Amino acid sequence: MGYNAIYPADAIEAHRAFIARRRSLRPREEYRTPTNEEWDAFLAHFEKRKVSIGTCARAFGTPCIHEHACVRCSLLRPDPAQRARLAEIRDNLIARVTEAETEGWLGEVEGLQISLAGAEEKLSQLDVQISQQQESVDLGIPTFREIVAHTTTVATPPEPS
Repeated sequence: MGYNAIYPADAIEAHRAFIARRRSLRPREEYRTPTNEEWDAFLAHFEKRKVSIGTCARAFGTPCIHEHACVRCSLLRPDPAQRARLAEIRDNLIARVTEAETEGWLGEVEGLQISLAGAEEKLSQLDVQISQQQESVDLGIPTFREIVAHTTTVATPPEPS
């Protein structure tokens, strides 16, 4: 069995070599400076990620796979300030499921129940997030009197006789 010592410089050099190998395999045009239009499109993507109940975390240049039914999407990051709006959406979905069941719109029921489950999941995420923010921890920062009370002095050794 052999052993090998790895030093930080070795790890850094190995990583740099890995990056260099990856870059050599990719087309050169991917490493060019973007045009103003491309940069504007990139920045606009992040503006379009803001939705009524939070922020969409999908990657740049990817389409919305849920057709903008954000409450169903795992990439939606709900905003705690929009909790009441999300609860209103959930209540509306409950009423719509009831109406669809009453009217016999079975095709509607399934889709609405998926959205309802998503809304309830987002609300529970927000509740956990809000409860974690409200928990405070007393660090027990000492007062000046406590610091002074624990200060010790070094006794001077007796002088030799």
